[in-house]
Amino acid sequence: MFLTIATTSSGLGAPAAELGFLLHKNPARPQSLEVAGGVAHVIYPEATDQACTAAVLLEVDPIALVRSGKGRAAEGFTLGQYVNDRPYAASSLLAVALGKLFRTAMNGRCDARPELAARAIELDLHVPALPCSGGPALAERLFGPLGWSVDARPVPLDPEIPEWGDSRYVDLRLHGTLRLADALNHLYVLLPVLDDAKHYWVGSDEVDKLVRAGEGWLGAHPEKDLISRRYLAHRRNLSDAALERLTEADGETLPDEVQVEAGDDTATGEARVALAVERRQTVLGVVRELRGRRVADLGCGEGALVGELLKVGEIDQVLACDVSARALDRLERRLHVREMSDRQRERLRVFQSSVTYADARLAGVDVAVLMEVVEHVDQPRLPALAQAVFGAAQPGAVVVTTPNSEYNVRFEKLPAGAFRHPDHRFEWTRAEFRAWADGVAARFGYGVEYRSVGPDDPEVGPPTQLAVFRRTEGAA
Repeated sequence: MFLTIATTSSGLGAPAAELGFLLHKNPARPQSLEVAGGVAHVIYPEATDQACTAAVLLEVDPIALVRSGKGRAAEGFTLGQYVNDRPYAASSLLAVALGKLFRTAMNGRCDARPELAARAIELDLHVPALPCSGGPALAERLFGPLGWSVDARPVPLDPEIPEWGDSRYVDLRLHGTLRLADALNHLYVLLPVLDDAKHYWVGSDEVDKLVRAGEGWLGAHPEKDLISRRYLAHRRNLSDAALERLTEADGETLPDEVQVEAGDDTATGEARVALAVERRQTVLGVVRELRGRRVADLGCGEGALVGELLKVGEIDQVLACDVSARALDRLERRLHVREMSDRQRERLRVFQSSVTYADARLAGVDVAVLMEVVEHVDQPRLPALAQAVFGAAQPGAVVVTTPNSEYNVRFEKLPAGAFRHPDHRFEWTRAEFRAWADGVAARFGYGVEYRSVGPDDPEVGPPTQLAVFRRTEGAA
């Protein structure tokens, strides 16, 4: 089995060889890892400042696979367990190998280059032989909505005898601008889905794997039913459980906002990755950059960001608070707080609190996050919010995101003058947001800088605006 992951300096926004940092695999040193039924190798056919390609070669031993008890499939005849396409065609074996080789990268972690891990980069993926039960059209249906340009070409049974027609395999090439973590998770889930087979017994733990790898994208995928059904080996009870959890764990649970922000970008007419996911990953990257040890998610909702923060080993404690007790209850169920290890539970504090009232439990945190929160507060209460967060809690840094109302004209389904969600009390222009943020920074002793989330339209700016407040030296 063979897979390549490639980028260029322009696509990465840095020397291309830094792809090795994101993958946590040194381009100068080939690496090997024993996996189920074989050995996986990572090599770099090319690793320069201009272009970099990482190749995964999985050598499968069919006999060892059967002897291990993981290769017993219903091939229809006894020798089919030993004589099959597993050594050559991408399958669940390759997906498992990716999970072991690039586990840290799939979690979106890169301590050496945190800003790259959080950024969407230009990638080219190539799987030369992929079993595709449904043909090239299915590959397009699965990868297309995720922001990939898909080139899936049928592999002929025999190039010398064209009348035999095509095989069940495709030569798959994907091109897109996504976070590397998202790209790897897409492959991890969709390779066995396209093959419609797994080399091991599928139990209830596979539901956890699917929900974890599909977080932020699978819940909104138009083919989520088919993906869940195939990934879970057509076991109805498991796929129903997965779909229910995906609905609960979807990155944003506000239907109208998701419909607007996760839909087509009408400026290009092309489907793109949900803005909610990009926003969350951008905020996570900023938090990593700030290197806070105690991080508070204010107005955390059902914990989409909290779950990501808990994956960052450098964070000692995550404080999750929201005014809604129902949201906090769903957060605890979604993150399986009761099943966490003692160490993990010690890192998480969940409590009810309002962003407009001072709360001593938040005093002195290193980083406080207000992600899509301020627009849900009545404008006359914004001074109280500023006093509670910046004046009373006095975090070392504060990260704030909010919609850019100027970008709303780019949402085809949003009526003129309407807000992105019915609970929004207001939506600011870029100038209005900066005026508020500059005033808060000056009043409470912070410096502030502004960043964009999503495509920065030359006329109307980005869909989401972000401000990073840093407490200045000697602030009272």
